[in-house]
Amino acid sequence: MIVVVFGLLLFGAAVALLLRAAALPRIRPSERVGQIGAYGFTGRRSVEKAARRPLSSFVDTAAGTLGGLVASRFGGVREAQLRNQLMAAGLYTTNPRKFLGYRMLCLVCVPAAWVWFCSVAGVSAVLLVLGGVCAALAGWTAPMTIIRSRARRRLADIDYDLPELIDLIVVGVEAGLGFNGALHVALPRLRGPLGDELRLTVQEQSMGLSADDALRNMLTRAETPAMRSFVRSVLQGQTLGVSIGEIMRNLAGEMRKRRRASAEERAQKAPIKILFPLIFLIFPAMFLILLGPAVFSLIHLFGGGS
Repeated sequence: MIVVVFGLLLFGAAVALLLRAAALPRIRPSERVGQIGAYGFTGRRSVEKAARRPLSSFVDTAAGTLGGLVASRFGGVREAQLRNQLMAAGLYTTNPRKFLGYRMLCLVCVPAAWVWFCSVAGVSAVLLVLGGVCAALAGWTAPMTIIRSRARRRLADIDYDLPELIDLIVVGVEAGLGFNGALHVALPRLRGPLGDELRLTVQEQSMGLSADDALRNMLTRAETPAMRSFVRSVLQGQTLGVSIGEIMRNLAGEMRKRRRASAEERAQKAPIKILFPLIFLIFPAMFLILLGPAVFSLIHLFGGGS
């Protein structure tokens, strides 16, 4: 059985290489477009890392080829929505077709690993089939679940750090700098996802894009309520000629109030969330410890009396 599994894996690798050779004329233009849309995050260091890790490079190539074939066969497969999810998760250098290829690889490899495990462990055929179906579902849905979870955490970090950015901009503007100058001064002091988004925004401006379009692109990459308020306030202030410093000061206070209200909301949800483990996990153990000796004594007493 193990020889059959390895033979299937080798056959799949051979088919993947043949498909890559057939689709190579169409892969090169898509790779160039993907590099253009990578916002400068693919550089010499990433190329050197890819050269040092041939296995990772081979997997990336196979995923890009497979994703391109599936996307060309079944249409756009919601590439715009998937691209927004990947950018929200911080995966700027991963295009939607390559991610689709990774999902297809997981769809194939996870059930193959389950079949190999069942052949080694001697599991029954019914469990093999049911586990294969569950493994296929897990291999298809797990990458997207991870991306959505990562995007959710990253956008929450951006919302949390945005008031500090606004404070830095207020200090720079009140010191006599313009908005773009204050943004450049605040950039080295920011880390994490918000710092990455600001670096992309500044890079787009240095490449010739206007400040308004760069801010709109940042809002597209990080669509959160705080970021939406920040970008709209800046755009309206520049359009109407209102003082940016006053707008930013009011916006920072509003965001802190919103963050405090969100913390209070999560604190009020805590008793409801802890209700399930309290009833089904904590209370039975407490009752067993507190009432167990008394129940054992009663059983022993009535049993001895009879």
